[in-house]
Amino acid sequence: MNPRETAAVRRRYDRNARFYDLMEQPAERYRFAAWRRRFTQRIRGPRALEVGVGTGKNIPCYPREVDVVAVDFSPRMLLRAVRRAERLGREVAFCEMDVQALAFADQSFDTVFAAFVFCSVPDPVRGLRELRRVCRPGGRLLLLEHMRPESGFRGRLFDALNPLAVRMTGANINRRTVENIRRAGWRMRVEDRLAKDVVRWIEATAG
Repeated sequence: MNPRETAAVRRRYDRNARFYDLMEQPAERYRFAAWRRRFTQRIRGPRALEVGVGTGKNIPCYPREVDVVAVDFSPRMLLRAVRRAERLGREVAFCEMDVQALAFADQSFDTVFAAFVFCSVPDPVRGLRELRRVCRPGGRLLLLEHMRPESGFRGRLFDALNPLAVRMTGANINRRTVENIRRAGWRMRVEDRLAKDVVRWIEATAG
C-alpha cells in the first residue's frame, strides 16, 4: 500500500464531494440507479459492510432487516452519506476507513459490497483481500464495477485514456477487476455483463 497515493486519491474525492452527485446525475438516471437496486435482493445479513459508500447512493437499497456498516476514506464524501441516511430515516453505522486496512475483526460480516469503488482503490487486490478477511466463510461479495474492455482495440484505447480519467475523476478505467478478485482468493459465482464488458455485476464467495 502506498500511503502517498492513497492520500492523493482521498484529497481528490474530498475536492469533488460537493459536485459528485451532479457529475454522475446523467448516468445515474440512465442506468446506474436501476443497477444499484440489485443490491436490495442480494444483500444477506444479519451484518453487511459497504466499502466506498461515497455520498450514499446505495443507502435506499439496504434491506431494512440487515445491519449495515458503511465506510469511506473521504471524510467529505462520508458526511454527505450521513446526511442522506438522515433524510431517508435509515440507521446506518458510518466509519471513516480505508478498504486497504479495515479495522474490523476477521469474519465480521455476512455480505460485503461496493459499487464503482475498485476503480479508484490504489491497491485493489489488497482491498479485496481485506474484504475476504472480514467476510464470514460462505459469505458473499457483491460488486458493481466498470473495468477494462477485453477486446484489443477498446482495451488499448482505455489504457491510453486512463491517465486523463484519473486526473479528472480519480477513477481508473482500465482495471482488470475480475482478475483482481480471483487473485484476492474469492470464488467467482456470477459475472453479468451489464454494458457489454465494461460494467459488470459480480458475485463471489469467501471460503
